[in-house]
Amino acid sequence: MKPILVFQTDFTYKEGAVSAMYGVVKSVDRELEIMDATHEIPKYDTWSASYRLYQYMRFWPKGTVFVSVVDPGVGTGRKAAVAKTCDGYYVVSPDNGSLTHVKRKIGIAEIRQIDETVNRLKGKGTENVSVFHGRDLFAYCAARLASGIITFEEVGPAYSVDEIVEHPILDPDIKPNHVKGIFEINDPNFGNLWTNIPTAEFVKAGFNYGDYVYVTVRHDGEVKFSGKVLFEKSFGFAKKGDVIIYNNELMNIAMAVNQGSFCEIYGLSYGPAWEVEFEK
Repeated sequence: MKPILVFQTDFTYKEGAVSAMYGVVKSVDRELEIMDATHEIPKYDTWSASYRLYQYMRFWPKGTVFVSVVDPGVGTGRKAAVAKTCDGYYVVSPDNGSLTHVKRKIGIAEIRQIDETVNRLKGKGTENVSVFHGRDLFAYCAARLASGIITFEEVGPAYSVDEIVEHPILDPDIKPNHVKGIFEINDPNFGNLWTNIPTAEFVKAGFNYGDYVYVTVRHDGEVKFSGKVLFEKSFGFAKKGDVIIYNNELMNIAMAVNQGSFCEIYGLSYGPAWEVEFEK
């Protein structure tokens, strides 16, 4: 059975870019199975691209080929690459920070720069296009790899894993009854915010389900939210409209409003400048 191809981009479905990529894949091999992860990554946001790969990768069969195209530097000197993870997945992506979480939290065994003389789409009149590597390079190379036309070694020359471009990943500050971290990503449809604090470490610091915890959220040092908040396993333990601290799908601490948007109601977002502090 051939590997599945899983795509994520910041393209949306507002025009034909996604369809063009999938057409290229099917032109290489009609038998290849294509699945969507998301095409709603925020524009140019390579941090979110990195995090989303980490969020879902482990749940796919080993050998799956992931294609991640969030590429603000398309057509420049940034590397176009295929990474092989330590647990047997492949990621076809610009090397622009999008591989940060895969490298740090899963592990990359080897990475190769795509050889455009061999593994770029030809014969469609797009040889001189520099702005759509998602179609002409990433989708095409991924399809050739998944179909078995090329091996991983035939993608192109290997380079050091140490050279991979990375975003900084901040660690939480954990003390007894006092934990500080950041909101590192959102749950955009529901307006929840996910922290960089592992739930196991939060509990070890003295916080337990059923506790009311004093929370302070700051942006660039300015307080944006503060108050006592219930810590529970899931949203329904809080009244509708109340804020809750919960254990998210990745076993990290997160915050939400039960049947409401924590982000919208309180004007909050994510990133290194969004600090969150929990005190008992």
